[in-house]
Amino acid sequence: MSNKLRPEAWVKRPYHRQWLKDQANALFDFFQPVAINPKGGFYDLSREGRPLTTENVPRGIHASARMVHCYAMGELLGRPGSADMIDHGMRALWRKHRDEKNGGYAWQIDDEGIADGSKQGYGHAFVMLAAASAKTVNHPLADRMLEDITEIIDTKFWDADHGAIAEEFSEYWQPAPGYRGQNSNMHLTEALMAAFEVTGERHYLDKAERIADLIINRRAREEAFRVSEHFDEQWAVDRSYYHPNEMFRPAGTTPGHWLEWTRLVLQLWVLGGKKHDWMPEAARGLFYQSMLLGWDRKHGGFFYTLDWNNVPDKTSKLWWPLCEGAAAGHFLNYHQGTALNEEQYRKIWNFIANTTIDRDHGGWHEEMTEDLTPSNSLFPGKGDIYHALQACLIPLYPAEGSLTRMIQDNPEAF
Repeated sequence: MSNKLRPEAWVKRPYHRQWLKDQANALFDFFQPVAINPKGGFYDLSREGRPLTTENVPRGIHASARMVHCYAMGELLGRPGSADMIDHGMRALWRKHRDEKNGGYAWQIDDEGIADGSKQGYGHAFVMLAAASAKTVNHPLADRMLEDITEIIDTKFWDADHGAIAEEFSEYWQPAPGYRGQNSNMHLTEALMAAFEVTGERHYLDKAERIADLIINRRAREEAFRVSEHFDEQWAVDRSYYHPNEMFRPAGTTPGHWLEWTRLVLQLWVLGGKKHDWMPEAARGLFYQSMLLGWDRKHGGFFYTLDWNNVPDKTSKLWWPLCEGAAAGHFLNYHQGTALNEEQYRKIWNFIANTTIDRDHGGWHEEMTEDLTPSNSLFPGKGDIYHALQACLIPLYPAEGSLTRMIQDNPEAF
């Protein structure tokens, strides 16, 4: 590991590493195989770990793609049963979400077929991540899917003038005008890096660097490293934007995304040969701002959103910003080890251990009120393994690439 990790760093301690492994295994156990919907895709689970409903509910493409990504890691680790989860997810993406007539991938399916045929940048980013991850375990559909999704991103979504992707199209590729979003581009950055690692093709990394330069080096820097979420078509910040879907497009700013970008920018810096000096600087700024402005000093945890005056707006405590904070803390520790980084890393894991892990039913509480009561105003139950699993696994590996690549290259770490 990097010599910048302090001698007392938790990630060097066998007990902490074993604790993280135990949490990762518990997450794998919670979702496998009960989350499999035999008619395609995966169920959201209740707090108790059962399908919320077996009725014909729409299933989002990101859920299947994330399952593929996570159980590809399970397969690389040697976890029995992972291959079946991967195969189920890949078949859902390729045979049910893929639009054979018009190209691209539909946002939602149900038991009868496509429920929402719109083409979302967010969903397509996760298809690329799933394909890249599946390629690491030699899934038979991986190469075809990666080639297909790469062409779709290149020919339909990519805006070469600005260095980012458009947000949304109709089923028949009519553009949805007037909006650009950072969230889809952030997740595409993650996917592009994974695709670069499994193919060695530089064009993936070039796109990732352009996105990061636009959203972080320019727009976030202009806002003192607070990440703007919403933009117009010319990538000017839209401070007044509101959308009723608070799950994917909340108003204001979202400290969890500042944390997510902390990790992604440092990973991009490493993969690009450490040439861009702005990246480590930005990572520090993003992380410190999130801890300063986003952390609830009374109850703990990260506020979901802030307004543009840095006042907490949506005060729910979600699991995923905590996950991204733990991962970001490890990346900063690895590359810029300081006592403060270690302190923040421990603070986040202390909070997760005492409030977020559901010790009664398994899994993690995905949502809590400001005063830490489990709730379900945004998320119906427990539908996501992706954030929590990565939070548990990332600190076990060198902070030098995607988890799938690090697991392959460091088989002794787990």
